[in-house]
Amino acid sequence: METHAHDHEHEHAHGEGPGIPTYDNRELIVREDIMAKAKELAHLITTTEEVSLFQRAERLIQQNEKVQGLIAQLKKRQKELVAFETTFKNEKMVEKIQKEIDDLQDQLDALPVVQQFQQSQVDVNYLLQSVISVVRDIVAEKVNVEAAKPAEGPADGYGE
Repeated sequence: METHAHDHEHEHAHGEGPGIPTYDNRELIVREDIMAKAKELAHLITTTEEVSLFQRAERLIQQNEKVQGLIAQLKKRQKELVAFETTFKNEKMVEKIQKEIDDLQDQLDALPVVQQFQQSQVDVNYLLQSVISVVRDIVAEKVNVEAAKPAEGPADGYGE
């Protein structure tokens, strides 16, 4: 193993060429400035209208007695389903309870407050995926552009 002037240990993968370290994910420590910007970005995201609507919809769901009643019934039926599948091995009851679960889920999904909540989840997820895509695309573009630059010679990479 080679020795290095930095203060962490890592293995060098054989066949990757000299001086190219490989890291276990647990060894990678993100630079403080990058983490600070990530936290700042996360804070900005939590202040968006999409997140605000999601939080409002979540509170409405938690306070809605009909929704909470249906959720409680669903949980009870799901426990019964597991019992009839594993302990009692009763396929007829499993089918009956599964139909009841499906009916309860349909009732829950039909409620406007639940539909609003589900839409707000989709919107927040879209926002997060969009941010991730922008970061990924910019990094990939930067890495590819820098990797493609010739060491010397004209900028287009071709001779004169």
